[in-house]
Amino acid sequence: MNSEDILNSGKLYKVGQVSDGEGNYNEYLQNMEDYNAAGYTSEGLQKKKMILKKNFAEVGEDTYIQAPYHAMWGGKHVYLGKNVYINFNCTLIDDANIYIGEKTMIAPNVTIISASHPISPKLRSEGYGCNQPVYIGKNVWLAANVTVLPGVHIGDNSVVGAGSVVTKDIPSNVLAIGTPAKVLREIGPDDDIYYNHGKLISENLV
Repeated sequence: MNSEDILNSGKLYKVGQVSDGEGNYNEYLQNMEDYNAAGYTSEGLQKKKMILKKNFAEVGEDTYIQAPYHAMWGGKHVYLGKNVYINFNCTLIDDANIYIGEKTMIAPNVTIISASHPISPKLRSEGYGCNQPVYIGKNVWLAANVTVLPGVHIGDNSVVGAGSVVTKDIPSNVLAIGTPAKVLREIGPDDDIYYNHGKLISENLV
């Protein structure tokens, strides 16, 4: 099993002794720092585009991350679809792969984690960790302060309410909330008629 397979396998490995073998770790982190400091001039925005394409595994067209963002590998193991929007202070623990589908919106202070450690004090003292990839579908909305744990799959079009901790898979087309996050209801036809606790969409479009 090669290093990349180990990092995405869920198997225990000694942290620091397994590397994906590509590039310089500190270079990815420095690129991330440069992104966060680039500012909002036309030159700064162009620099951000270049850094995203250099640092991330994949970046779709019209995808944007508000600075600052924080990532264990600077985003190297993160795959972003088209038209993804990530708001301030997103943290990506990307020791394993993280996949985020097109048109997904991620609110401020969201944390997506692909890495973990064993409960065993002995194994932790010996430096063992384990990772599982995270899959977030298309047109998902993760509201503010959501935490997504390793190995989770979130289906297309679903919404995860603010402050939720997602410990298990969430299917497509549902609203999930809580700690741990549980499905509250399916998203249905009424959601195309009403918003914000019963307000009519047709009367409030500008």
